[in-house]
Amino acid sequence: MNYEKTLVALSILAAATSAQAIELYNQDGVTVDIHGDIEVTYQNSFSDSSMSQQIEDADFGFDVRYALNDDLQFGGYWAFDGSESNNAEVTRSGDVYVALYSKTYGSIKFGRLCTAVDDLGGITTDYQFDVNKLYTAGANDVTCADEAIRYDYDNGSFYTTLGFIQDKLGHNDLFTNVDNGELIKVDGRDFNYYDGRFGYRVAGLDLSAFFAALNFEDKAAGDDKAYGFEADYSGIENVRLGLGYYATKNDHDNTKDSDVVTVGADYYLGKWTFATAYSHASQDSAKDLNSWFVNTGYNLAPNTTVYAEVAGNDGETEGRDNTTAVAIGVKASF
Repeated sequence: MNYEKTLVALSILAAATSAQAIELYNQDGVTVDIHGDIEVTYQNSFSDSSMSQQIEDADFGFDVRYALNDDLQFGGYWAFDGSESNNAEVTRSGDVYVALYSKTYGSIKFGRLCTAVDDLGGITTDYQFDVNKLYTAGANDVTCADEAIRYDYDNGSFYTTLGFIQDKLGHNDLFTNVDNGELIKVDGRDFNYYDGRFGYRVAGLDLSAFFAALNFEDKAAGDDKAYGFEADYSGIENVRLGLGYYATKNDHDNTKDSDVVTVGADYYLGKWTFATAYSHASQDSAKDLNSWFVNTGYNLAPNTTVYAEVAGNDGETEGRDNTTAVAIGVKASF
């Protein structure tokens, strides 16, 4: 697997608000909650300067839990993804898993779900054009898949997530690798993926480190690795500061390693949030890339935000230098 479709796409949205699920049922130790997300934007992109309307999110899901005793719950989760890609016309099943929850020891989940790297929140509030990512986004992201196992623990100060994914059903057979400069297909049944995140919170400072590895049975394919850390400080009134470092390494001779350093800040003023971030990305034998964004969001109602964002970089897209992208949107969660 080569860098052009690296195992990790670290373009992870940092939510401006924290949604609370709606409780539908709670009786005799059985609870049923529903949650959802919807987001619509009017935007262009770094590859297309034309403004167009985009349906970003249209999801909902059910969380059912049964109390086994005072400490343990057994649960099932079932979600629907109404917009797998922008403006998708076909609704598909989203996360589907069973889980065991413990107040003391954390939770473990089995099924179709995302693992630790997918939870990286970024070091500032972004909406569409996150700079907290690897040098180029991966076309085949293995961090969310079937046949996954995920463990979570959080005691308020220390937290961790551990994930493992295999694909013995062969659903992810689109992975490619560089073989003498040519792209080839790798059967999804010939890999396993695992990742982890470890964090600690103290006095307004949230520190976390992560790792990820994609290993192929055919060693000639070259294993992928990623690692990094995030530091998030909110000890200043109305201000959030962040620093992140992300890196990929690959054993294949024709694949380039990459490093990204990013800094950012949020400022909160009543219902307004103002945010900015800058990143510098470097890759072996390739031009460095500098990226930035600025945005503002306004909370119209609980968990409902209208926003505007402008982003740019000094890369080349369709022959244009210093590209700029703009997005205006609204998002709501429950």
